[in-house]
Amino acid sequence: MSAVLLHFDDEAPAAARLAQAAGLECAPIERHRFPDDELRLRLPARLPERVVVYRSLHRPNEKLLELLLVARTAGRLGAEHLTLVAPYLAYMRQDTAFHPGEAVSQRIVGEFLAGLFDGLVTVDPHLHRVATLGEVAPLAHAVALSGAPLLGGLAAARRRQPLLLGPDAESLQWVQAAAAAHGFDHGVCAKTRHGDREVDIALPEGLAVAGRAVVLLDDVASSGHTLARAAAVLRTAGAASVDVAVTHALFADDALELIRAAGVEQVWSTDCIAHPTNAVGVAPMLADALRTIGVA
Repeated sequence: MSAVLLHFDDEAPAAARLAQAAGLECAPIERHRFPDDELRLRLPARLPERVVVYRSLHRPNEKLLELLLVARTAGRLGAEHLTLVAPYLAYMRQDTAFHPGEAVSQRIVGEFLAGLFDGLVTVDPHLHRVATLGEVAPLAHAVALSGAPLLGGLAAARRRQPLLLGPDAESLQWVQAAAAAHGFDHGVCAKTRHGDREVDIALPEGLAVAGRAVVLLDDVASSGHTLARAAAVLRTAGAASVDVAVTHALFADDALELIRAAGVEQVWSTDCIAHPTNAVGVAPMLADALRTIGVA
């Protein structure tokens, strides 16, 4: 075998889709948890020179340890080139020390992964103060793809001439990418944050929303409070409909219910993270990236 894709049981369907799209053999990593919470992992006894590891890093803390164990073991079993496919890449928000003594987790986790893998493929990492993924994870192949154009295509199919709106200034890169292919009107709101779950939203000046089908588009939905507040403001301003499209469907706790209660009709996400709202598949895009860097 020329290359193999390794995965954990909880992500078997997503890994199988990628393996089929990329023409790779697919093999599971066996995982056992001891009573004291330590993990035992078992990889295939022999590995080819090139290995792809699939692990989306939502709820990341234990998964990062898994990747350490997998990468070190794979090298002893014959792998010489390891590529991590992490459709969701965690710890990207903390890209600077906002207060003295804070850990800059983006840089630390990026360097950690660069020490384990030869390549990294991800989708819409939250890069705000850096231009490229390679600055975060210094690798020969650090590939950041985007689900925004896929979500823009979905919006085009589901709503007639929608207005694409980002809930804050950081979402501009994704809104622009989604709008570009279809020439959609687009803009971003102004957000003032008062805490993890308290935000104020102001609609963009000069952009009429009354009577429009509005799609709120962002890279990630976590607590849902920003999207819910934006949806409520849009409804008050007379939007005909409000839908949400996100690359990463984290939706912690009651986030989805909160968003729907604010007047959101449809919620769409990519399958970077398995969730009932998944409406767009990223496997073909990931497979193309693997072929580009010579793994598939």
